[in-house]
Amino acid sequence: MARSCSGCGPGFATPRDAFVSKQQEEVVYIPCIVPDKSRPDYLVTIDVNPKSSTYSQVISRLHFPYIGDEIHHTGWNACSSCYDNPDRSRSRLIVPALGSDRIYIVDVKSDSRNPKLDKVIEPWEVHQYGVSTPHTTHCLADGDVMISTLGDGPDKNGKGNFILLDGQTFKPKGTYCASDKDVVPFGYDYWYQPYHNVMISTEWGHPRCFFKGLDLKDVAEGNYGTHLNVYDWKARKLIQKIDLGPEGVMPLEIRFLHDPKATEGFVGCALYANVFRFYKTDKGDWAAEKVIDIPNKKVDGWILPEMPGVMTDIIISMDDKYLYFSNWLHGDIRQYDITDTRNPKLVGQIFLGGSILQDGPVKVTKDTELSVQPQVRFAKGGKRIWGAPQMLQLSLDGTRLYVTSSLFSPWDKQFYPDMADKGSMLFIVKVDTEKGGLQLDNDFLVDFGDEPGGPVLAHEVRYPGGDCTSDIYLADTAHLSKL
Repeated sequence: MARSCSGCGPGFATPRDAFVSKQQEEVVYIPCIVPDKSRPDYLVTIDVNPKSSTYSQVISRLHFPYIGDEIHHTGWNACSSCYDNPDRSRSRLIVPALGSDRIYIVDVKSDSRNPKLDKVIEPWEVHQYGVSTPHTTHCLADGDVMISTLGDGPDKNGKGNFILLDGQTFKPKGTYCASDKDVVPFGYDYWYQPYHNVMISTEWGHPRCFFKGLDLKDVAEGNYGTHLNVYDWKARKLIQKIDLGPEGVMPLEIRFLHDPKATEGFVGCALYANVFRFYKTDKGDWAAEKVIDIPNKKVDGWILPEMPGVMTDIIISMDDKYLYFSNWLHGDIRQYDITDTRNPKLVGQIFLGGSILQDGPVKVTKDTELSVQPQVRFAKGGKRIWGAPQMLQLSLDGTRLYVTSSLFSPWDKQFYPDMADKGSMLFIVKVDTEKGGLQLDNDFLVDFGDEPGGPVLAHEVRYPGGDCTSDIYLADTAHLSKL
């Protein structure tokens, strides 16, 4: 029998509760980056309720006070890991800035449709702890907030650490790693699993390198990472490094299965478009194996004779049935059934732009997957899709996949200058959750080329009620399930 929860905290007791709730998103929050840095970046609120008169429209904009922030990913002050604490609420959206090292604290509780700036953590407050380039935000069960950091300070050399914010004041209060020997050369994303006392982080590269654009010379010189870094969660100590090798260059987004007792998950390795499954072994340590390999395409008219997929985001459905990822250069989103986690099965695919379009400047000379190059795609209103699918977010019931097309403004300008000039887009892709399959929703589009101040590059999608990448579930809250 399910137990009642009188005055619970944010989110859901279990991933299953979230999945079966079929909760419809009312609004989404997305950071918008000004590509020429002529004015401040900002956060948009978009109405995504199909019954609303302002559906598929930007309904508010929160302009930040500084120029050149390069806001990127966002996260919450509280999530389902705090479900058993009725004193906690998902009241603040945390908005780190990759470029300036600022961290914005945004009030979304006072008016969820019109967020307000609450606090600003200035760069010096971050630098005093020997870190910079803040990226992934997760709330912690103890009430604090932890953000991964990719740099060592103003010099922007690589340094993988995590800054801790006080959950009440949001002031920086220290770093996560127990000692200097637990700090790694590179940082990026992370996920923790308290039931197994583990946290695993991933690696991008030196910020001083990736801010200049992608130079393959930097890859050859080891300026980008290839490791998964395994920590003893409670002791905050680095206990293992898993080298994914050349096929694992730039392991970016990492996702444990949502089941809080799971001992496995997946990581997308960007450059060569490979997915590795990581798992706990019978000996008690951790290992990784490649389970998906997207082949390069031989091409003419590009910077190299072969074009890799460049896998830039992955996401797992709340029921742990499907894995999705975007190949930003090839231009497709793929859906895999991961019922057998060691043997993912491709069940859905859709192309939305990309670099290998018919009649484009790049000609594919050998493709082991496609017999013809994809056609140019058009969205609602006949608007051409520039760029390619990048950031992904999934509805809790798994039927709606939100997709934006901007990766990171220096790389957008390098690989998709038309998109950087015209602005990115937000789409919804309809998902067949029974047999698999992906279809563009032709009734929804937000074109950020139409923004009042000029085109911008929209990035990560967040829902006020939590989503498939923001919330980490704890085994300790399962007894509070309403199922």
